[in-house]
Amino acid sequence: MSKISNKQIGKTDKPKRKATSAASGAEAGATRSAILDMLKREGALSASDIGPALGVTPMAARLQLYALEEEGLVAARSEAKGRGRPVKYWSLTDASARVFPDAHQSLAVEMIQSVEELFGAEGLQKFIKKHGDMQRAAYGEKLSSAKTLGERVKKLAKARSDEGYMAEAKKDGRDWLLIENHCPICSAAKACTGLCAGELKVFSDVLGKGASVTREEHILAGARRCTYRVSGC
Repeated sequence: MSKISNKQIGKTDKPKRKATSAASGAEAGATRSAILDMLKREGALSASDIGPALGVTPMAARLQLYALEEEGLVAARSEAKGRGRPVKYWSLTDASARVFPDAHQSLAVEMIQSVEELFGAEGLQKFIKKHGDMQRAAYGEKLSSAKTLGERVKKLAKARSDEGYMAEAKKDGRDWLLIENHCPICSAAKACTGLCAGELKVFSDVLGKGASVTREEHILAGARRCTYRVSGC
């Protein structure tokens, strides 16, 4: 009787261990992704900042950061804090761009270069204008139900996030900030700076006549993110 029970226990015990291992791997993967997302959105953070925000210990966050450092995705800098040990602040490296959406950047760059070669500077400007017109129509439809400037900014942020810009809308005094933590067309924008200028005009148009939009931070200028200040008249 006892031998049968032991065999039965053995048979049911192994799947449980495998399931636990798989669950642990999934949790680690989720923590890894969440850390990358946090650093992308908020900039340099310490393990003590990251751990509690994700519901894990600072040590667990630190282990994930060391693993990400080995992959070349994050780097740390030490900062003295009083008499204690220096605090390590972690940030993303340029190599981390590969884990975020890139919107087929190499293809986009090739197409931009081809348009300019085939049709010249005038043809490229027509291409930029057409792209802006398409954005204006798409965003205009998505913002059509918004009643206030704040609602329009939030809906625009949602539309941009859906495109991979990791965008968010934040209130800042009487103004709103449209923050884009990632640029999925960065290579294309570098190859054709008119794309960024065109998008600024698109934002102004779709947010309404009473909105004034200015760019305060720009990824192409070396900033960590693009930030647009939206003021109402």
